[in-house]
Amino acid sequence: MIRRSLAFFFFMAILWSLPVSAQKFETDADLAKWIKSLKYETNLVPLSNKDGKLIANIQVPKGYKYLNPKDSKIVLEDVWGNPPSDPGLGILFIANETPLDLGSYAITIDYVEEGHVDDEDSKEIKYDELLSELQESAKEESEQRKKDGYSGLELVGWASSPYYDSAAKKLHWAKEYKFEGTETNTLNYNIRVLGRTGYLLLNVLGDINVLKRVEGDVGRILKSVEFSEGNRYADYDSKIDNLAAYGIGGLIAGGLLKKAGLFAVIGGFLLKGAKLLIPAAIGLFYAIRRFVFGKGKPEDTASGPGDKET
Repeated sequence: MIRRSLAFFFFMAILWSLPVSAQKFETDADLAKWIKSLKYETNLVPLSNKDGKLIANIQVPKGYKYLNPKDSKIVLEDVWGNPPSDPGLGILFIANETPLDLGSYAITIDYVEEGHVDDEDSKEIKYDELLSELQESAKEESEQRKKDGYSGLELVGWASSPYYDSAAKKLHWAKEYKFEGTETNTLNYNIRVLGRTGYLLLNVLGDINVLKRVEGDVGRILKSVEFSEGNRYADYDSKIDNLAAYGIGGLIAGGLLKKAGLFAVIGGFLLKGAKLLIPAAIGLFYAIRRFVFGKGKPEDTASGPGDKET
């Protein structure tokens, strides 16, 4: 019954031991009734941190609908089967889709408070060289995965080249991954909005086939999200605010697996001098995908090291 939703959110299977949530719904009818009762928002939505402080606002883009963190948590844990975890700031769905019928993709929203990201390096980044380094690191990780008994992976390239709007302080890029034994490549589309002491993290995940649609929508998505007064990039005060240990290059490199609230972030950040690691959680996507789509039994495809079965 759950068609594509689990597949799009493989990265939300967090890579440490957490008890699997007990299912909230005893029957499919109970689940369908709850899904139908969901109240989405389509106007201006305030986004607050875990302390309840307003940090940003999202004017829900035309063609989308927003689901609040409380209901998003139930979707993540009880509908999609993820371990108990922080729901972030909510989820954007395509207007005519539901958590049980994701025909294309959904967008998760979170806030990462790791300090003010200095964007000076954006003027010097050579994206072709950065991609080559990422691909070499992916090869090393792939070999280690195969030694550990898991499927190999390949970073095919930029699905969409990195673009940084220095005036708006907004960044977006996409990577294309291929996993051994799979027919369709994975799209990892990343959007970052820089603020005073951190950044908003929006992740779009789905098959590579949705790339054109995402590219067509990304302009509206970027315009829809803004930090509130006092939390904007220009509000940074070097005397009292912390500076992040990475810049734009680190955000794009996205190597280190870092828990940012709910997410095991792919495309999160790279500390200066750190080695790139491709998160093993990506492999879980295909274990789930094959099972959901009937292309194999769950035991046919192993999840990544440390992945907990859900």
